[in-house]
Amino acid sequence: MDRAARDEVLKRWRARGFHGGLWTDPPGRVWKDYVHDDDELLMVLEGELELELAGERLVPRVGEEIEIRAGVVHTVRNRGATTARWLYAYGRLG
Repeated sequence: MDRAARDEVLKRWRARGFHGGLWTDPPGRVWKDYVHDDDELLMVLEGELELELAGERLVPRVGEEIEIRAGVVHTVRNRGATTARWLYAYGRLG
């Protein structure tokens, strides 16, 4: 996803009341058992992430929007051999 497309996603998310940015993780990086007070949106731009949401495993496609509800325990793992780049934002889903 190029910069213009990435900026358009963030613009749409801001219009929905979400605020966030770009995250970059090296191969093998794990963010384990996180819980937030706000809902979270996540979108993989490049690389291969694996998510665990309340015990369910997901491997989102590049460009697929994932919704993580507030209070849901979740883990994000770069399971690929290359750096993963992904968008995240926090706010409230309707």
